[in-house]
Amino acid sequence: MDYFLTEDQIEMRDLARRIAIEKMQPLSEKYDEEGIFPWDIVEVMKQSDFFAILIPEEYDGISGKVMDLAVVTEELCAVDAGIALAFGATGLGMYPILISGSEEQKQKYLPIIASGEQLCAFALTEANAGSDAGGIETTARKEGDNYVLNGTKQWITNGGEAGIYTVFAMTDKTKGARGASCFIVEKGTPGFSFGKKENKMGIRASATRELIFEDCVVPAENMIGREGTGFLTAMKVFDKSRPMVGAQAVGIARGALEVAVKYSKERHQFGKPISSFQGVQYMLADMATQVEAARALVYQTARMVDAGAKNYSKESAMCKYFASDVAMKVTTDAVQVLGGYGYMKEYPVEKMMRDAKILQIYEGTNQIQRGIVAAQLLKEF
Repeated sequence: MDYFLTEDQIEMRDLARRIAIEKMQPLSEKYDEEGIFPWDIVEVMKQSDFFAILIPEEYDGISGKVMDLAVVTEELCAVDAGIALAFGATGLGMYPILISGSEEQKQKYLPIIASGEQLCAFALTEANAGSDAGGIETTARKEGDNYVLNGTKQWITNGGEAGIYTVFAMTDKTKGARGASCFIVEKGTPGFSFGKKENKMGIRASATRELIFEDCVVPAENMIGREGTGFLTAMKVFDKSRPMVGAQAVGIARGALEVAVKYSKERHQFGKPISSFQGVQYMLADMATQVEAARALVYQTARMVDAGAKNYSKESAMCKYFASDVAMKVTTDAVQVLGGYGYMKEYPVEKMMRDAKILQIYEGTNQIQRGIVAAQLLKEF
């Protein structure tokens, strides 16, 4: 379908596609197998001003528009979603500053992120606080002009690699979710360390680590917003970032579809290509339709956000869970089309299937997303 992209968006898309094919694809299998963080690709993204796309122009960026990010994210993830997460997770980690930060915080940190000088990470999840984001146990105790953080964050994307972290901690446990606050914590701050790098099913080129805070002293000026507004900030971040998860999903699904279509024309059985068999044709048709439907929902939601819609929680949740379910279905079907070859690591679809699974889990499980949609529907009708 023609989504009437602007000239700038077409230029971004084509550049992202070229980098994905020329720079990411040759390294994809090795980085997945060995769990290598893609610093060389990060450098390419930095030189290509990709990180500036995350940031509005007034903070030395070039965009900040969700639609632009969706277009770029899809292209990168069509080749390797794990490598692409160095970019995507930086956007997620940056959003609390952009959405709720003071002007001083924005002027200090956003240009650094736009330049690619530092990656960013978002730290909310804990061992006992995943879907229940209001149940975080990490604390921040006020002491003079500082806050002292204690606790552990789990499964943090870009953990250990990023230089800037937006960390959620309880400043008043008696208030539940209303007692959560958000802080900017820089790598190297005394009392801030990292756990082991996790050995994951998919997105293996992306670093996932624990963050450990042991009497970590953070200046009060590093609090994002006011005390007790952290949970509200997190929810606003998710509303804006979930279309990006949808774009990741569309990219993975599209990449798997392209491999499946090409393979179906090359693979011969019973004297003819398997693409001539109706059963395979029906699978490919369903896969293509699902990808297009997911893209339409993601792109329209992204444009809705950029247009300044006041409330898009429902649409954001819809495109996150729908597109990620599509990615899981399409990659599974791609493996089926390739048959035994699809199960082998020399073909990319088994990796795409593994990478797709996390999209149904992180930034709110798809069951949580359905709950958000249902709650909004019940208010509307």
